[in-house]
Parts: sequence; C-alpha cells; structure tokens
Amino acid sequence: MADAVITTAPARAPAAPGTWRQRVWQPVWEYRAQLASLSVGLGLMEILGRWLHFPFLPPVSAVIIAAWQMILSGEILGNLAVSLVGLASGFGLAASLGMLIGALMGRYRKVEHFLDLHVNAMLAAPSLIFVPILFAFFGVSRLSQVSVVFLYSFFSIIANTMAGIRTVDTHLVEMGRSFGATERQLFWKVMLPGALPLIMAGLRIGMGRAVKGMINGEMFIALIGLGALLKHYGSRFEADRVLGILLVIIVVAVITAGIVQALDRRLTKWAD
Repeated sequence: MADAVITTAPARAPAAPGTWRQRVWQPVWEYRAQLASLSVGLGLMEILGRWLHFPFLPPVSAVIIAAWQMILSGEILGNLAVSLVGLASGFGLAASLGMLIGALMGRYRKVEHFLDLHVNAMLAAPSLIFVPILFAFFGVSRLSQVSVVFLYSFFSIIANTMAGIRTVDTHLVEMGRSFGATERQLFWKVMLPGALPLIMAGLRIGMGRAVKGMINGEMFIALIGLGALLKHYGSRFEADRVLGILLVIIVVAVITAGIVQALDRRLTKWAD
C-alpha cells in the first residue's frame, strides 16, 4: 500500500495580544483626550468672559454666535474661498520648489555651499519685512498674497528636506551602489523614502507658516480674504467678530495641518 502523504498548512503566527484593541482604542482615546482639553479651554474662556466683562474678551458663546452670523451673511465663506486659493497656490509652489532645492542641497555639497548662506539668512529674517518690497513689485493684487504665503513656508521646507536627505543611512546608499543602482535610482528608491519623515515634518511646519503668511499678506498688502475682514472688524473694535474670524482661521490651520499629517502617516507608515 502506497504510503499516505500528509500535508499540513503552515501554522499561522499567533496575533500579538491586544494588537487590534490598540489599533481601535488608541486613536479613539487620543481624540477623546483632545476633545476634553478643548472643552476645558473653551469652558474657562466662557467663564472668564462672563465674569470679567472685558470688552476685548467676550464669552465663547458670543464669539460662536458672531461667527455663525457672518457665515450666514456670506462674509466668511466668500472671503474664505479667496484666502484658500491664495494659500493653495503659495504653499503648492513653496512645497514643490522647496523640496527640489532642499534635495539638491542635501545631495550635492557644491549646491549646499552655494545656497546655504542665503537660506539661513532668509530663515533668520522676519518674513514680514518683505511686505513693502512685495507691495512695490506687485501692488495690491492676488500675486502679493501668494508671494507672502510662499516666502513664509519656502525656506523651512528647504531646510527640512536638506536635513532629511543628509540623515539617510549611508550604508543603504553604498549598498545600492554595490548593486549597480544609478544616481536616479538611488535618489528615488533609497534616499527619498529614507528622508520622507523629515520632509513631511517640514511640510507640516511650512503649512502652519503658510496660514500665517496668508493672513499677514491679506491684512497688509492684498486687503482681501479673511485677513481683510479681520482688519476691518479690528479697526471697529468688534472683539466678538474678530475672535470669530480668528476661530475660523484656527479651524483652517488645523484642517490643513491634518491633511498633511494624514499624508505623512500614509507615506511613512513603514517607519513605524
């Protein structure tokens, strides 16, 4: 009788205890903690506003009502659309050029020596000092607004991208060379993936600075968008409306930073 052949499927490795629970509950706990912190902060502001009766510190409820009234009247949404167009244009240009120049500076010493002094000088200089120069070149126009957003975020993206390329493990680069990888293959398959965590950190920082540049550019040059609305109500000392616009700006900053962070988690999840 022929011998029976017994085949067995390979044993599946047991799942780590608590893995699925951590995946489900840890994000929920983080959001609950953030929501609790936000609720405490808003509650304190509401209490202080009603207790102190300062004209420049209205209760949170009055701020939310003022913001809702401006949304219903179309003031917020119309100006928000104008601001977001300038933000997307300026930051998109800063991100693309910043990553390109930062990668070249991180990869080639000659490029770094040629540009490093200028990048450090622009990082140290307050971006707001360039407002009169931009006004002289572009006047009161959308281009001025986009230029301010660009300047606020461009150089921080360069610095982080250069640092990311520099921190890639040299052993991985040498291994790629030993397997015959070309310079282009080394960059796209070894250096860029290794530098992504720092590059994405630079984009997150750049996005926060871009929102600041958007508001500053609109307040001091372009006189359009949320910045112009903020300046208008600030000159009339309407604190509830000013803080309502500020609340909208904070929401925009949080959402845009969240988009970059979500992209960061998707692209760099291998780093965990």
